[in-house]
Amino acid sequence: MNGLDHEIVELLPRLRRLARALARSPADADDLVQATVERALSHRGQWRPGTRLDSWMFRIMKNAWIDETRARSRRTAVLAPEEAGERVGDAGAAAVEDRLAVSEVARAMSRLPDDQRLAVALVLVEGLSYKEAASVLQVPEGTLTSRLVRGRSALLADLGETAP
Repeated sequence: MNGLDHEIVELLPRLRRLARALARSPADADDLVQATVERALSHRGQWRPGTRLDSWMFRIMKNAWIDETRARSRRTAVLAPEEAGERVGDAGAAAVEDRLAVSEVARAMSRLPDDQRLAVALVLVEGLSYKEAASVLQVPEGTLTSRLVRGRSALLADLGETAP
């Protein structure tokens, strides 16, 4: 295993955390991590040594998640008539998701809009600087800061706490 492969393996726990924040489902998160690692390995020539590998991988993950979200919306756009049973299994899936939620914070994070959840996950969970997180999200730092403030406030309100 070369140096880059080893560094990617070391990033797996952080990639899993971010994927769970994005996907809200452990199975979808695992698929997202796999897709991210596959893309990173197949495009390893695009990574520049001396730059932050975690930021590069997080950007790949964000883009993979956007691709997956778009693909899902296209798949669900082809609907069978409701009377044909398109809603079969919805209650079971919701029950599984409820059982998989491991804490109040995870549930509160899952209720955040995608842009806020991703900002909170990158800065507060993964510890990226505002500049690094803004780079991963490809937004100005001010936009990231705004999303982070709104997300943090929403989390505090959802958890019944007051901001310091």
